[in-house]
Amino acid sequence: MIVLTTPTGQIGRRTLDRLLAADAPVRVIVRDASRLPAAVRDRVQIVEGSHGDPDVIAKAFAGADTLFWLVPPIPQAPSVDDAYAGFSRPALDALRTHGVERVVSVSALGRGTPQAEHAGPVTASLALDDLLAATGVHHRALVMPSFMENLLRQTELIRSRGMFTSPVSGDRKMPTCAIDDIAAVAADLLLDDGWTGVEEVPVLGPEDLSFAEMAEIMSEVLERPVRFQQVPGADFRDRLLQFGSSEAMAQGMLDMMLAKDAGLDNGVTRTDRSSTPTSFRRWCEDVLKPAVLG
Repeated sequence: MIVLTTPTGQIGRRTLDRLLAADAPVRVIVRDASRLPAAVRDRVQIVEGSHGDPDVIAKAFAGADTLFWLVPPIPQAPSVDDAYAGFSRPALDALRTHGVERVVSVSALGRGTPQAEHAGPVTASLALDDLLAATGVHHRALVMPSFMENLLRQTELIRSRGMFTSPVSGDRKMPTCAIDDIAAVAADLLLDDGWTGVEEVPVLGPEDLSFAEMAEIMSEVLERPVRFQQVPGADFRDRLLQFGSSEAMAQGMLDMMLAKDAGLDNGVTRTDRSSTPTSFRRWCEDVLKPAVLG
């Protein structure tokens, strides 16, 4: 039995589709079961509630072998540690008592880099990886850069003004990955009961690109000029506050972006195994172009 969290989220939904295509037995933890398609509800066991709730976790973990763990966004959390380790504490306790053997979790790049200790959510995510491993389970942490899909938050800005922004400088080359590729790697691990031990699994996409290079590709695919604009860190943080983030989470997000600009995501050597197939150009053609042009 595979327990899957966030089945209606971007990564969780795609991972669930792959598990069901393989006819795997799946139990999902979901806040609102009505958000699951009817065809999915008929094929999975459902535990309704938050995967930060001890009672929900106890019910979901009973008789389970493998867990897909993804911490949901908690922008109002009082600290980044509360958002990650605090939210996950019931699951950490339950892993020790329910006999779950394997955990695949969504994490971030940066371990071993000088920036890792001051990278907001990344620092907290890496600390959570250590806590998961300390429970004694076999663990694979999917460590990733920023997602290509993050650009969809700026769809209207791209459409109306032909630009996108970030506190990261335009010439910093970094890996970036597509969510479909993350789901593929996650599902393969969840379906494989032969791996043991504790490892990080980088998911890097096929190439490192700067925001300036991404703007060039976007311009070619959209057939209209698109430029990148670096924004001051204070403006980035203030915008998050305007959208309801707590002071701690807004500062943590800024710390993460500044750490990326200083090389946080560049500490892993790319290999054939860590390079996933979806290029930024293909993603722009398949996802960004329909979103921007309609």
